[in-house]
Amino acid sequence: MTAEALEASLPGYVELLEACVADGASIGFLHPMPAGEAEAFWRGVAGGVAAGEVLMWTISDDDGPLGTIQLHLVGKPNGAHRAEIAKLMVHPRARGRGLAKHLMQTAEDAARSLGRRLLVLDTVEGGVADGLYRKLGWTEAGKIPDFALRSGGGAEATVVFWKQI
Repeated sequence: MTAEALEASLPGYVELLEACVADGASIGFLHPMPAGEAEAFWRGVAGGVAAGEVLMWTISDDDGPLGTIQLHLVGKPNGAHRAEIAKLMVHPRARGRGLAKHLMQTAEDAARSLGRRLLVLDTVEGGVADGLYRKLGWTEAGKIPDFALRSGGGAEATVVFWKQI
């Protein structure tokens, strides 16, 4: 995915993010999202892609993006062997088709081809993604309590995972 392609399809990505957040995905945003928040997020991602700091893949159909994933490359000299998986999203209308697994494999394969041997990510404890990562061979490093605020109030723990590839 290029920054230009992301910008050209911005409305579809905005809709994807808003739909995932409205469906309860814990991906850094609270529902309801303020006007313009999703667009600002994707413009920031496009900047990271343009700078070569973020790689992004998308699965789409005629109605727009169905799912996406990002690989954030660590730019520090002591981190050139690792990367972070971020913002795995699958539209609620496309769940149950194996898209998340496919996107994860795509990101892992790309990381490996770039010489990245260690991947990290975090996700809300007990969520759908928590189970997915375990099934895909990720190892739990630990939990951080009260990490992410919930839309309805309160906070929930995040689980940090790692995987050597």
